[in-house]
Amino acid sequence: MNWIWFVLIGLVIGLAAGMLISRFTLKSYLRKNPPINEQMLKQIGASMGRNLSQKQINQMMAQMKKNS
Repeated sequence: MNWIWFVLIGLVIGLAAGMLISRFTLKSYLRKNPPINEQMLKQIGASMGRNLSQKQINQMMAQMKKNS
């Protein structure tokens, strides 16, 4: 009966450790490779028929970094 408790505790610890490691890895990856960059913002603006200034692009990038 004792071995069941060891297995359950081991599974819970493994699950928690796996979640923390994957969360840290994903945050690190997104920090190095953001899902959107300045060039993409320019293309999005152009597709909507707007020509975004560099100031507007910088503001949008700063807002995305602030929210992440």
